[in-house]
Amino acid sequence: MEVIKYFSVYLISMVKFFAGPVTGISLGLSYFETVLLTAAGMMTSVVVFSFIGRAASRWLSKRRVAKRQPMFSKKNRNIVKVWKRFGVSGIAFLTPLLLTPIFGTIVAALFGASRKRIILHMLWSAVMWSFAMTFLVFEFRQFAEGFF
Repeated sequence: MEVIKYFSVYLISMVKFFAGPVTGISLGLSYFETVLLTAAGMMTSVVVFSFIGRAASRWLSKRRVAKRQPMFSKKNRNIVKVWKRFGVSGIAFLTPLLLTPIFGTIVAALFGASRKRIILHMLWSAVMWSFAMTFLVFEFRQFAEGFF
């Protein structure tokens, strides 16, 4: 049964980073198990999508044109501002908070960051945010139990 819990946190973290710590803590995993599985899940997405990032961005662009969506939404403009000011490290920093691991990696690849730089910057971001978010979720759970 433990394997299913681990796999759940790992898979969820591949798609939506913040859901990893919430799932890990709710399934009764330890702090460090949750941190490791969350970071590993994000990094799996980063590695996979750093290889197919440019192809995925072309697919998204064609999809946007087919649906007649605007090229520059408010979100897209903000992403460009972050890229111009901070580069791949800014995108990596914000990926767990505001973007998904998949979308953050595609954005970095689209702007021309090398696969090595994407993986390196996403790694420090995944580790840092997985420690921080898991800590916050763990502490908030302890705080919330006092009210219920």
